[in-house]
Amino acid sequence: MTQSNLTQLNPPETGQVHNRRHPFTLLLVNLISLAVTWITWLWLATRDLPPLTLLLIAVLGALIVVPLVFLGRVLLDRQPDPGHAEWITTGVHYLVGIFLGSAIIAAVRLGQASLSGELVIPWLPPWIGLVLMVLSGAIFLLVVFNLLLKGLGLPFALSLTRQVASDWLYAWTRNPMILSALAFLVGLGLWLQSTLFIIWVLVVVSPAFLVFLRVYEERELEIRFGQSYLEYKQRTPMLWPRKPKK
Repeated sequence: MTQSNLTQLNPPETGQVHNRRHPFTLLLVNLISLAVTWITWLWLATRDLPPLTLLLIAVLGALIVVPLVFLGRVLLDRQPDPGHAEWITTGVHYLVGIFLGSAIIAAVRLGQASLSGELVIPWLPPWIGLVLMVLSGAIFLLVVFNLLLKGLGLPFALSLTRQVASDWLYAWTRNPMILSALAFLVGLGLWLQSTLFIIWVLVVVSPAFLVFLRVYEERELEIRFGQSYLEYKQRTPMLWPRKPKK
């Protein structure tokens, strides 16, 4: 959900990361965690659950991200070195992914049900939401492909970024993927014609994302990339895009 990967203590000024510790063990942890994540999501997507249960999962699944983030921050600060940060980030990413992903799945299913369908948005046609979903989804994928093509890794635990990404869309905002993901969810709510879903995105999910970025990810990137990230952070807004200064 943004730039991340390991390094050695006191990362170089270029912002690059080196020297993986126990790469095979970390890969194994990633593969097991990825399998658990997908199994959890698949189970929830195919399970016949009542609307009230879906509502509880949608709300609590997002809210539980907050204590997880603060716990991760405490563990980061206890031993602020890049190698330790990578292991903590791996755990935090998958736990946040499981709970937040489950919340999104439950909210989508709820948005398709009559319970939320009664709260429609009559002044906006569904196709506007579809257009927003296509545009934001395309931006999300382009950001991922851009990182891969430049050999920077991914903003996910499976292959955390190896240096600070600061060009293209990352020059406008530090979190283009989070911004496009939130826009996609708003578009999905418009397409579903569900006011309840949009309120959930704005009131529950967006704050959870912001807490994750502000409390955990910024600190983790500071530990792994040092001064290069601090300089990038100072000149680039966290979320809302701003034209970069020449």
